[in-house]
Amino acid sequence: MHQPIILHINTALNKAYVGLSHGDQLLAMLENESPMDHASFLQPAIKELYKKTERPISSIQAVSVINGPGSYTGLRVGLSAAKGICYALNIPLICINTLDWLASSVKIKKSDMVCAMIDARRMEVYTSMYDDQMNCKLEPMAMILDENSFQETLSKHQIAFVGNGAEKWKSITNSSHALFPKTESSIKEQIELTLKHWSLQAFSNLAYTEPFYVKDFYSPSLFMKKQ
Repeated sequence: MHQPIILHINTALNKAYVGLSHGDQLLAMLENESPMDHASFLQPAIKELYKKTERPISSIQAVSVINGPGSYTGLRVGLSAAKGICYALNIPLICINTLDWLASSVKIKKSDMVCAMIDARRMEVYTSMYDDQMNCKLEPMAMILDENSFQETLSKHQIAFVGNGAEKWKSITNSSHALFPKTESSIKEQIELTLKHWSLQAFSNLAYTEPFYVKDFYSPSLFMKKQ
């Protein structure tokens, strides 16, 4: 099976990184932990990657970008860079949902569901939920947390809550079915998700793709897909 060389970009949250992979192998990566510097970090880091790996930019066959939800500025920075490279090289763009990326960090399934959360403001989070096979059961949404959030679902399921918004929920829930595993999403998870998109030829439209902000607001009640 053909093993693609892919450039990975993530400027969605507080820590940014860029990396280059060949198939499932990471060739090199660079990180930035200052959210205010993501824009100035990105282009020089991409150039440094090619120097470190001694591969020309023309060698890459797709660009993968974590495309939201997340920081408005960070998402724009990452997607703009990704689209520019794809346009210049006439290669596919692969967009990865931030919540999918966070949820995929749960490798040991001690729960039957995974809920990814991104910290927004006050008690608000961006969230999505998945079953133990990573099928989405709650589409990405904005939610204001209170003590009744997820109540019905937690009465039936053990749920692993992950992401930087999970601490908010941990501070107000007393459910024994709410689990908070120590996980950290990395470029490894982005590579895994990207290769799934690559195998399905699930590419984003270069002209019309925009950052996924999750601007709509919903009730804190959990709307589950039918099982």
